[in-house]
Amino acid sequence: MSEVLRRGQGLAGLLLVGVIAAAGLAAGLLTKYDPLTQIPGANLLTASSEHWLGTDNLNRDLLSRVLYGIRSSLLIAFLAVPLGAVIGSLAGLLASVNSVADVLAQRVFDLILAFPTLIFAIALAAVTGPGAHAVVIVIAAAEIPVFGRQIRTAILAVREQAFVEAAEVIGAGTWWTLRKHVLPQVIEPLTVQLSLSLSLAVFVEAAMSFIGIGVRPPDPSLGSIIADSIANLDANPAFAIGPLLVVSGLTLGFLLIAQALGRARRIG
Repeated sequence: MSEVLRRGQGLAGLLLVGVIAAAGLAAGLLTKYDPLTQIPGANLLTASSEHWLGTDNLNRDLLSRVLYGIRSSLLIAFLAVPLGAVIGSLAGLLASVNSVADVLAQRVFDLILAFPTLIFAIALAAVTGPGAHAVVIVIAAAEIPVFGRQIRTAILAVREQAFVEAAEVIGAGTWWTLRKHVLPQVIEPLTVQLSLSLSLAVFVEAAMSFIGIGVRPPDPSLGSIIADSIANLDANPAFAIGPLLVVSGLTLGFLLIAQALGRARRIG
């Protein structure tokens, strides 16, 4: 599976995500400005050698805010998606071996999927208040039924294979069969879904911050920078370019990785 990330779409996606992530991690080296510091007399400056993306309406360096915004976006994505994947996978695993748990899990999955992600985000923010915690909960909750149903379907399909039936015939227990024979067969589909979910998580985080229920100001967020840029594009056209390129790059990068992994799985 790792071979597909060394060429073609897989390599392109890995490089795209890697370069953006590295820029976020090296934010302190790439810019001398603090993302929260207001620079005297630097209101909505256009791009220059001093401020590569210009400054915003509150006199803050935009490059600095975009770079530190990358950190926020990736931290939330890499926290929320694995959390949802673990909970969903455990629910799907339990549902595949217990009929009562299966019924309960399916109804919970239906309930979560009944609400569009942003509608659920708005409702949650109204109860708990906006912030990064709300973004993590929304993304994790949205991924639970996705991973739960995928692993349940994969386990039920693999359990019908002849080698699994043979193991059960000779006396192998259910959990031993799952651990030794079934789970190794369903890991690959989960890696593909993980990449797709990370792509969605980047978009959801930006969307929630864009409408004001995500990462709270003055902390930098790609979505909030885009929102602030709308009323100020005439003064600084580069205001929205940085965050838009980053969100697009991360989303495309994770999608390319997912496509490469999915193609390798189908061929394999």
